[in-house]
Amino acid sequence: MKKKTFQFLYVFLITVVFVSCNDHSKFVIEKGKVGKLTTETTIKDLNTIFAKDSIVSTLSEGALGDDYFQDDDSYQIYEKGGKHLLTVVPKEQLDSTSTIKRVEIHDSRYHTKQNVNLNSTFSEINANNPKIRVESTLQSVTLFLDEINATVAIDKKELGLSDFSTQKVTLEQIPDLARMKSFIIWFD
Repeated sequence: MKKKTFQFLYVFLITVVFVSCNDHSKFVIEKGKVGKLTTETTIKDLNTIFAKDSIVSTLSEGALGDDYFQDDDSYQIYEKGGKHLLTVVPKEQLDSTSTIKRVEIHDSRYHTKQNVNLNSTFSEINANNPKIRVESTLQSVTLFLDEINATVAIDKKELGLSDFSTQKVTLEQIPDLARMKSFIIWFD
């Protein structure tokens, strides 16, 4: 009797560990990978990968449109409760066989191996990314994280700078507690 109880507990523990590890990988960000999305994932694969979630498609006019400044196609992924998880942008517009160009992170459960996520401060980003390049735009500062091929935008208000200034910003000028405005993983 003890042997059967022990076997049951062993199988139960292995199952729990397997399920928890599998769920954990659903939200891991690596170079060329966001959860179950990889550089090989096509747009038509999104329906299978996010079968339990909702996908909202916003399609451009592609090459057929008159608008010179066209927006890219985008696929917003929402969890069942309505929480926005990701926005996926394909490399080729109006092509379901296209692979992914970029993934915008909207949920803080997505994180790197070093636990950097959408709620991370600049000090956490800086401590876990040895090579960061900085570029200043009119309203934000963009950090290029080469190790995972990502960009992080920090609003200039977080730096104490006014909008629409063209002042160059260095890493040393960014406060440790500055928070992300956006977190994008690039697949090209």
